[in-house]
Amino acid sequence: MKRVLLLGGTGDALAIARSLPAAHVYSLAGLGRVPGDLACSVRVGGFGGIDGLVAYLRDEDIALVVDATHPYAAQISRHAHAACGIAHVPLWAVRRPAWQAQPGDDWREASDWRGIVGRIEHFRRSLFTLGREPLAHLDEIPASQFWTIRCLEAHPGNERANIVDARGPFDLAGEHALFDATRIDVLISKNSGGRATEAKLAVARERGLPVVMLARPELPDADRAFDDAASARDALLHWLN
Repeated sequence: MKRVLLLGGTGDALAIARSLPAAHVYSLAGLGRVPGDLACSVRVGGFGGIDGLVAYLRDEDIALVVDATHPYAAQISRHAHAACGIAHVPLWAVRRPAWQAQPGDDWREASDWRGIVGRIEHFRRSLFTLGREPLAHLDEIPASQFWTIRCLEAHPGNERANIVDARGPFDLAGEHALFDATRIDVLISKNSGGRATEAKLAVARERGLPVVMLARPELPDADRAFDDAASARDALLHWLN
């Protein structure tokens, strides 16, 4: 039997996982909720680097790896590329296209955290949609700023930061309400692509607010790459049959 290892943690990956029968494995890093409605096996946790992933591919007789991780989960994508090369297992990947700036957008790219901090130094009320990273910097918030940080898990925050635990997709009405309630004057975002979290960009555009966009990491090549989960799922089902 041809066994598939699906590397996930995104909505794209979950859409593919729901089509996999019991013999296959859906792997999650451990963040977020573990879905309970899947026929395939669910594995939570890391592999122990490239060597650990190579051993897993061989021990579990994996015939195909599908990388449907987040576009910014560069380390696991690089490990998958290296391990598949060593183990001679084909690698497919969902490479979600990046968002593109539209007329009226004011995007200011930053390559790392230091660049983000420099970009927002003249603003007062920032909305961070980067995941967990800002939580490590709560004690560094300048007295002139207040941060709203949206991420998957609850966190106490402090007197200069409010943490909003929420999971997409997000719609325009909800994003307008958030921007109004928190009086946002700058948005900080990853260029994740896709539609689930795109509404915040539309709100920023409508209000003439700048967006500090964290640059995407370079990801390795795959034997086959797909722009969306549906295409990857259809090709995978054909391959399994």
